[in-house]
Parts: sequence; C-alpha cells; structure tokens
Amino acid sequence: MRNLRRLDLNLLVTLDALLSERNVTRAAQRLNFSQPAVSVQLAKLRDFFGDPLLLPGPRGMRPTARAEALREPLRQALEALDSTVSPAKPFNPAEATNTWRIAASDYGESTIVLPALNRLRVAAPATQLAVVEMVPARIARQAEQGEIDLAFHTTEGSPPSLRRRTLFKERYVLVGRADHPRLKRRPTLKQFGQLEHVMVSPDGGGFFGVTDDALAKVGVVRKVVLSVPHFLFVRAALANTNLVAMLPERLIRDNRDLKVVEAPVDVPGYEMSMLWHERSHRDPAHQWLRECIAASI
Repeated sequence: MRNLRRLDLNLLVTLDALLSERNVTRAAQRLNFSQPAVSVQLAKLRDFFGDPLLLPGPRGMRPTARAEALREPLRQALEALDSTVSPAKPFNPAEATNTWRIAASDYGESTIVLPALNRLRVAAPATQLAVVEMVPARIARQAEQGEIDLAFHTTEGSPPSLRRRTLFKERYVLVGRADHPRLKRRPTLKQFGQLEHVMVSPDGGGFFGVTDDALAKVGVVRKVVLSVPHFLFVRAALANTNLVAMLPERLIRDNRDLKVVEAPVDVPGYEMSMLWHERSHRDPAHQWLRECIAASI
C-alpha cells in the first residue's frame, strides 16, 4: 500500500495499454490521449519501477523482463478494480444463491414469512432463508453487524436507527373453539370477564396486557388462567379447551377449529413493520427481498 500511495493509478491503465499495443501512438489512440501525454506517463512509469519497461525494437516496442512479469497480474488487477467500481448489476432472483436471515416471532412467521414463502421459493429457488428468534433488544445491533437482513416488529418500539416499512395494521378479536358454548353470540362485559382467558406474554409469565389496560378503564377485570410465551400454542389450547383469548385477527384467519366474535371492549391494535439497516438499503438483492415480502402480505 505504501508504494501505491506514490503512484497515480491512471498510470497503470496507460501501462496496460502500452503492453498490449507495444506502440506509443496506438496506445494513445486507445486511451484517447495525445502521443506526448502517453510519452510523459511512460517516463513516470519507468521512474517508478526503476526499469525501462518498453524498449525500441524492429517491430514496435519490446517489453523488458520486468514488463513481461507485470503484464498478467496488472491485467487481472485492473479487471478486478473495474468490476469493483462498476455499477451494481441488476438482481436476477432466478440465478441468485443468497442466504437471507430474518428475525421474527412466531406471529411474524405465521403472518409475514409464511405468506411470502411460496413466492420467494418460486422466484428464487436457489436461495436459502433462515428465520431466527426475534429479540427486540438485539435487532438494531444484529442488523448493523449484518447478522440479520430483516426483522419484523411492531412499529411502536422499533429501533429508530433502522429503516422501516409498514406492512399492515392488526386488530384484536375474541377467539375460542368452534363450538364454544359461551361464544354463540358476542358476550357482555360481565360475561367477558367471567370467561377463562389465555394470554401471550413474550417476556414470560405475565398475566396483564393491553386487554387488561382497556378493561381497567371500564372497571372490569378478566380471569387470565394461562400465560404462554408463544402464539402457536394458544391456537392449539383454544381448539381443545373452553379457554378463550384475545388474539391478532390475522393469526387465526381461515382456521375452522376456532370461532371469532367481536369483544365487548375496544382493545387498541398495532402496526407491523419490516425493519432493515441503512447498510443494505440500496443493495439490489435486498431491495428485491423487501418487495417480494411486501407484495405477499
């Protein structure tokens, strides 16, 4: 690197042309320079390498042994440099072999990853997708360090340092098994409080959530008898017991084992967002992945 700091890299382009053409005039034409300008650059190259590089011969200029040794490494280096500074090629999903890593909860897996999976597999069959556990406190660091490409999280509470795109708005509904004896019609507030509820507590073991906040405003307390960390278990528990739950509506769409009724209390919903770091914002492959997911919701 110390030697490179002493050298104008444009001189290497001139040397490549000279080694190829073995003629100052033709090299000047190839580079769109004047002949005197190329002669000046050749003099600088001779001084830098401490070698005449090209000597007069009967059929043009003849490269020295040092110049011959430089020819192929120089050509490879210039090709690599040109590839590095060239504009990014358009992303072709059909030929892509990317491995993408996405941070998602089981809710995000069901409502975002699963709907996008078939589109992703058909369009980019040679790619791989890894879904990793979504830990909100780690999202920003993981994205910054390239450990994840995307994360799915509620808009509220998303790290402000990350780029964000809203995917959808979600609302809560009251859910129980399809033939639940106490969900034949919308329950009253009093009846709602008497039902046995299961709730999801991502942090583990909690028995108070957004539904309880809403109930507290109207002076009602519900009976939460089961707290679990994941949504998927809740669906199975509801289908096989008389428990009920306030669940995000998208989570139980088209589930014939469960019945949905409007709750007698208005529980605020939320937005789900797709998050990513600035470092990958303009990457063509990453842009395609984001659009593929957004189009599948």
